[in-house]
Amino acid sequence: MKKVIIDMNNANQRIDKFLVKYLPLAPKSFIYKMIRKKDVKVNGSKVNENYILQLKDEVSLFLYEDLFMQFAGKKEIYDLPQTFSVLYEDDQILVVNKPAGLLVHEDQNEEVHTLSNEVLSYLKRKGEYLDSVENTFTPGPVHRLDRNTSGIVIFGKTLPALQNLNEMMKQRHCIDKKYLTIVAGRIDGDKELIDYVKKNETLGRMYLVSPKDPEGLKMHTLIHPVRLNAAYTLLEVKIVTGRTHQIRIHLASIDHPVIGDSKYGNYELNKKIKKQYHLSHQFLHAYEITFTKPLGKLAYLKDKTITCPLPEKLDRIKRDIFN
Repeated sequence: MKKVIIDMNNANQRIDKFLVKYLPLAPKSFIYKMIRKKDVKVNGSKVNENYILQLKDEVSLFLYEDLFMQFAGKKEIYDLPQTFSVLYEDDQILVVNKPAGLLVHEDQNEEVHTLSNEVLSYLKRKGEYLDSVENTFTPGPVHRLDRNTSGIVIFGKTLPALQNLNEMMKQRHCIDKKYLTIVAGRIDGDKELIDYVKKNETLGRMYLVSPKDPEGLKMHTLIHPVRLNAAYTLLEVKIVTGRTHQIRIHLASIDHPVIGDSKYGNYELNKKIKKQYHLSHQFLHAYEITFTKPLGKLAYLKDKTITCPLPEKLDRIKRDIFN
């Protein structure tokens, strides 16, 4: 028999959902069969799959050890060098500065060296995350940045924090996110941009569609010029929605593409920028977040602002363009 005491990272969820994570290699049919056959008990009593686990509940599994090891698996935590810097950290959340060139999540070409794996490696070294077969919760990011966009990424370190952060992202207007970018051309005043987009999965890029398109997703962006000259504008960009490539496609759609952006930008301008500044990716940096309406266990973050300075290379380009 296997016994588990429910901690804060596993409370307030259905027992079937917990068991799917606790035994990730087990067929779901096996898990539901265990529940039906009463091979799962909570505090000594039989439960059904709808039971909501409470803090300090004792879950008993009538399961042979060899079968448990077969189904439990183990998440591998890689020993990775730390390329991110910590901007803010407490016992609930971690806010980091992601360098350009690093993926937030793994993809088909990179499974190991990602920001998410670097953070797990960092937390393991601190003794705050154990890669045991009994650990069903994995700290994770609540949003992502494109590989070549630098700046702020927020991680939930506990399940309640991650749940609260996800709800805050879902509701919008709970976390203000601002970016800095340099675009081609002069933009003299503030603008509010609202359009609709769809993704071309084959090409991996977004494109504008009519508001009447049933598959179109609303895209809402606010821009504010900070510095400008005849050829370029340094913009502060606030995103209300969070669509893939939102800032890049929105600015390109008004003929002010982000410099260095090979997907939506101006080829000739990017060629010039690369030759002059050795910049081979978009000039886009997530530089500030403010917790305007934090929820639940994160209410203590009310009105907290976290900023992230431009990387040295982007700052040099900014200073050179705007003297």
